[in-house]
Amino acid sequence: MDKQTGIEINNSEQDIEDGFYERYRIVTDRGQEPYRIDKFLADRIEKISRTKIQYAADANCILVNNKPVKSNYKIKPHDEIVILLSERTNEYSVLPENIPLDILFEDDHLLLVNKPAGMVVHPGLGNFTGTLVNALLYHYEQLPKKEGEAYRPGLVHRIDKNTTGIVIIAKNELSLQHLAKQFFNHTINRKYYALVWGEFDHEEGTINANIGRHPRLRKLFTVLTDDTGKHAITHYKVLQNLGYVSLIECRLETGRTHQIRVHMQSIGHSVFNDDTYGGNRILRGTIYTKYKQFIDNCFTIIPRQALHAKSLGFTHPATGKEMYF
Repeated sequence: MDKQTGIEINNSEQDIEDGFYERYRIVTDRGQEPYRIDKFLADRIEKISRTKIQYAADANCILVNNKPVKSNYKIKPHDEIVILLSERTNEYSVLPENIPLDILFEDDHLLLVNKPAGMVVHPGLGNFTGTLVNALLYHYEQLPKKEGEAYRPGLVHRIDKNTTGIVIIAKNELSLQHLAKQFFNHTINRKYYALVWGEFDHEEGTINANIGRHPRLRKLFTVLTDDTGKHAITHYKVLQNLGYVSLIECRLETGRTHQIRVHMQSIGHSVFNDDTYGGNRILRGTIYTKYKQFIDNCFTIIPRQALHAKSLGFTHPATGKEMYF
């Protein structure tokens, strides 16, 4: 809670995709006079334009007393206002780079890209060039962004550097808000394929375990058995048992950093060749030299975690049509 503005800012909310949104909650006082909500929020939230607030309203991302309202709504005493906005980040320079994009689908409203292994989605510490954002800035000049700040143009989610597969990008502000809301409400249908160590006793299962920073190794995440961390749910289904490894499909309810990799490690099935969470060691199999040589050859063939963002389903922000890729 900001004591000066009375605004509750929550960007660690259990239902928020990691690192991409901020949720603001404001309760008006008992003497509140009628006032347009877009003007009210623009006055109360720092560095947020009235236009961005209006786009949020158009995407049903502004709720008053749990009901969506338009930007001309007149606030009243004791109104509970909740607004979901794309997260603001620290300021730094991001330059366009001529990096080819593997485009799966594109129209006037959105873009779906097949991200290769080794590409970071957006710039950050140690990765200021060669990212998907650098490529997007070169190929698309008008993606929605925050002026005067660092930005992740059009991004509403991300996948890890060495995970391959589908990333969706909004091409305008309204699409950005619509898609952000779908991720926030868990109506996005995301499925991943993973090769993991070991065979499963059951063909299907659900992992419901909080995820947070490792208490000692701060670059890693881990399952937390107490009430700390962020709520995370992964549903998995075995597609094929392959001896000492299994091919599985994972469906995400939440979007925590390294979620599948951490959850699979926690139940003894680390993702194959995941050097961060122990999958780059022989965890199942024999002691024979030929087997070890075979596994080393497999690690050479796929020199990263064996994880792929296989499919993505969502509602088109402009047409309302159900889309699946």
